[in-house]
Amino acid sequence: MSKYAGKKAVVTGGTHGMGLAIVKGLVAGGADVVLTGRNEKKIEEARSELPAGSTHVVRSDAASMADINALADVAQRELGRVDYLFVNHGIAEVQLLGEVTEDSWDRTFAINTKGAFFTVQSLLPLLNDGGAIVFTTVANDLIFPGVTAYTGSKEAVTAIAHAMAAELLPRRIRVNSVAPGYIKTPTMGVAGMTDEERRDFEKQGDQSTPLGRMGTAEEVAAAALFLAADATFTTAVELAVDGGFAQGLNGPEH
Repeated sequence: MSKYAGKKAVVTGGTHGMGLAIVKGLVAGGADVVLTGRNEKKIEEARSELPAGSTHVVRSDAASMADINALADVAQRELGRVDYLFVNHGIAEVQLLGEVTEDSWDRTFAINTKGAFFTVQSLLPLLNDGGAIVFTTVANDLIFPGVTAYTGSKEAVTAIAHAMAAELLPRRIRVNSVAPGYIKTPTMGVAGMTDEERRDFEKQGDQSTPLGRMGTAEEVAAAALFLAADATFTTAVELAVDGGFAQGLNGPEH
């Protein structure tokens, strides 16, 4: 299969979960990919799992402007130009209102929102006219106690994506978002959960999703790749990949 032969892509947060699934889909289709991660263990695992010739794994902290600028240098050196940019990185910490600190608030917005914006700004000179940017946001109604900062940071990314879509029309660069619901990944998208908490979260996901199960990282990746490569007449759209959660459908248990 060579659907993405000759294409160049950057995937932030690409060493595990949904980001890694996006990378694998791109590589399977023949693309060359620069991907980022922060966790050294995940970085080494990705390097050992992915083909060295077509992937370039970079340690990069989306909260660091120095790292963001360095990522652009790596992308220019390894890829030259970029066709697809997947802004997938993010952090979620469960904290009730009284537990949120200025540091945790700033950390969440620095990574999820500021990091997303400046990643695009830094890589934009490398992005080909007619290319595509895909953000990872979150299903609009996937809200429960303890995620005020996370929800706010991701809703801000949705607004940023829409504004960027308008600004980049002259270059025919399409800007869309994929909004996952409950997706089964190693961390379930939440930092610091215990094994028991993760099992409870997975059970909640199965019960709350109208289709009766959580989604997979590969299903999110398929939607993200569709927005990047196939949806050539689509921009400023947020595509829910949530089993009907945000649409308020009644699941089979109802």
